[in-house]
Amino acid sequence: MDGRDEAPIACTLQPGDYKERLAWIAELAREGLLDVIREDLRLELKYAPSVADRVREMVRKEQQCCAFLNFDLSEIDGAVRLTIAVPERAREVADALFEQFWPAGVRHGDDGGTLRL
Repeated sequence: MDGRDEAPIACTLQPGDYKERLAWIAELAREGLLDVIREDLRLELKYAPSVADRVREMVRKEQQCCAFLNFDLSEIDGAVRLTIAVPERAREVADALFEQFWPAGVRHGDDGGTLRL
């Protein structure tokens, strides 16, 4: 059994830190996010190579505060690809969890289908 299976579905950041983190992630998205694909409980983010260090930093930070999420980071085809997976037991909050990672105004369909920028 994976530790994420037992981790609470909760962010451990304090409210002020959470707000700062969201602003930091939004800035990262504005500066380097190239593509977003949402498929059910998986979100794939593609970033420009110029922000690779910051994407790695984001993953480290998010793993600490949201231990229930699964992060897979790779550098392929000149881009940084980050896949974030939400466990089935967090399905009801997946939309809210994922929305913090893509630009404002972009929403996925109600059918839970694929979202692309």
